[in-house]
Parts: sequence; C-alpha cells; structure tokens
Amino acid sequence: MAERFDYSGKEDFLTRSGEEVFALLETSLSGLDEAEAQRRAGLFGPNELKEGKKRTLLIMFIDQFKNIMILVLMAAAIISGFLGELMDSFIILAVLLLNAILGVIQENKAEKALAALKKLAAPHAKVIRDGQVSLIKTSRLVPGDLVLLEAGDNVPADMRLVEVHNLKIEEAALTGESVPVEKATEKIENPDT
Repeated sequence: MAERFDYSGKEDFLTRSGEEVFALLETSLSGLDEAEAQRRAGLFGPNELKEGKKRTLLIMFIDQFKNIMILVLMAAAIISGFLGELMDSFIILAVLLLNAILGVIQENKAEKALAALKKLAAPHAKVIRDGQVSLIKTSRLVPGDLVLLEAGDNVPADMRLVEVHNLKIEEAALTGESVPVEKATEKIENPDT
C-alpha cells in the first residue's frame, strides 16, 4: 500500500462515490495503519492553516497604493494640481485616501476572521487507525484518515462523508447560514457546485 499512494490533492471528491474515494486514497473502513499515517504525514505535513507573515497596519496602508489604477489616479491628481484644478486634485486624493483606509479595515477584518477560524478548529479528532478508534491531534490528520464525528464535535478538516445518520452541520462561521445544513453521502453530479 505505501509504495502506490501518490495522491496529488487535486481530485474532486464531491463528484465521486465513497467507494471511489476509498480506492483513490487507498484506505478503508478500518482506516490507515499507523505506519502509513506517519508516511503520509511526512509527505503532506501537518493539517494546519498556514499562517502568513503578520503585516502591520502601516504596511497594509502602503500596500493599498501598489495597484496600477491607484497610481494612475494619483498621477491624475498631481497633474490636476499643476493645472490649477485644486478641487479636482483634492477630491481624487480624498477618494484614494478613503479607499486605502477601507482596504486596510477590510484586510484587518479578514485576518481576524482567519484567526477566529483557527481558534474554532478542533484540537483533537477521533479517527480509525489500525482498525481501532484513536484520539489524535488534528494536526496529525492525513489524506485517507477515516474521521468519526459525533454530536457537538467540530469538523477537524475538509472531508468527504461516507456514512451519515441525520447529520447537520452549523456553518454560520463560514457561510453566515443561520440554520444548520443537512449533509448527505451522495456524490454531487455537477463539479461546478
């Protein structure tokens, strides 16, 4: 099993049946064995959101002016000023400044949302390894792990459901949906869904 597995990470599991997903990921209802899970962890690294370099508000503000259209508008404001159209120049600069401030606020909110999502991530997951239920850190999940979810559990990673019994997931943090969404195991026929 260990020599053949070459999952690229680009497959669309939603359009495949549970059996096809098991075959593609070379796993089964008895899960991976610990040695294969360790090998895959070495291939794919930890199951964690990658954190980018933290940027200061000043850097975010300066980055707002690194767009070609913004530079064109700045040039237009300067030319308007030289031509004596001070009001036009002032209005363009005011709009550019407002745009930069709103851009920084938006980026800052997005970074805070990502940090909040990271906090929502489940610290542990129940998986089947070596045919037995094990509790592992979510950072140790690998492609092919069979994860068990129960009422109240946080979903520890992107997953393809293979068996459910009246499963509804609260997705408000991700989608804003106020009502839990019912989940099913059927494959999705339209890959653009």
